[in-house]
Amino acid sequence: MQTVSQPRDTAIVFGGGNALGAYHAGAFEVLQARGIRPDRLVGASMGAVTGAIIAGNAPEDRIERLHRFWNEATLHTGLSGTDFLKPRQYYNALHSLLTLAWGRPSIFTHRYPGLWSALPWVPNDVALFDHRPLRATLERLVDFERLNRAEIRLTIACIDVATGEEVFFDNTRQTIQPEHILASAALLPAFPPVEIDGRMLCDAGYTNNLPLDPLFEPEPTRDLLCIALDLFSLRADRPRSLDAVLERANDLIFASAARRAVTGLARSYALRERLDPDGPAATLLHIVHQAGADQLASKSFDFSPSSIRDRWEAGARDMERGLERLAELPTSGGRFHYECP
Repeated sequence: MQTVSQPRDTAIVFGGGNALGAYHAGAFEVLQARGIRPDRLVGASMGAVTGAIIAGNAPEDRIERLHRFWNEATLHTGLSGTDFLKPRQYYNALHSLLTLAWGRPSIFTHRYPGLWSALPWVPNDVALFDHRPLRATLERLVDFERLNRAEIRLTIACIDVATGEEVFFDNTRQTIQPEHILASAALLPAFPPVEIDGRMLCDAGYTNNLPLDPLFEPEPTRDLLCIALDLFSLRADRPRSLDAVLERANDLIFASAARRAVTGLARSYALRERLDPDGPAATLLHIVHQAGADQLASKSFDFSPSSIRDRWEAGARDMERGLERLAELPTSGGRFHYECP
């Protein structure tokens, strides 16, 4: 297998997307096979979970732990996407509904009063599900002592519920615990916000689902390859059903910040190049998951075996394609290169 020459620093940014996160695992499996070792990881929501599993395990154990996480998360009903539920949308819809009805024991369960709090005589609540099972899963699959040795630098993105301020936790500055990851994965109102150091924190996806900022602020002092794995796409066919409209709206909400971030980086590096043409260069490989036509607006809660497998395989396939494009990029000609295969 052909290898890619590794720049001095390599970073991976994992975007959020709940059940879509199996795409991360497939992409990382290719990087591992190519011998590309990250120096730094940044994650939001499910991306923070992926980053913690990678940073909190020895290199030889990372893929096995990712497989274990997704096998436990998968909703095993005994049906497959090729069974009698056709078209495939029916199969996906069934598994999304079962996830919402039953939860996923390794990630979240129902909480009380939860949805019942919408009734006038029931006590108030702030979420539909309890994601404490995710804490137990992380404690089993992640060696937090190893993670906090910061052999790989890990940054986790959250939002302050009260102020809207972005909050980042970094294992070179703080001791990362399961609650930091739970905070990053606390998508309101599905999951409750998490209080850390007196601040109520939630999922960063609403404002910055692909948090590139920590890698570029302050400006890197060495050449950088950033591989950004985006689980939502700004591009899609025109929606022709209510479900497709809902899916498109969801994608636009979670994908739009990445475009603004990339545009801002291009402008910043154009200015930096004018001031210092020989300064450190940055290459951004932006790999975007393109959901299949059989995916629904509820795809983030579709933990069906066929969908999890498809996403893992898509991540691997897209990463292979991305690395091929990366190898074709010129080695000179500016301080900022952006590639989105």
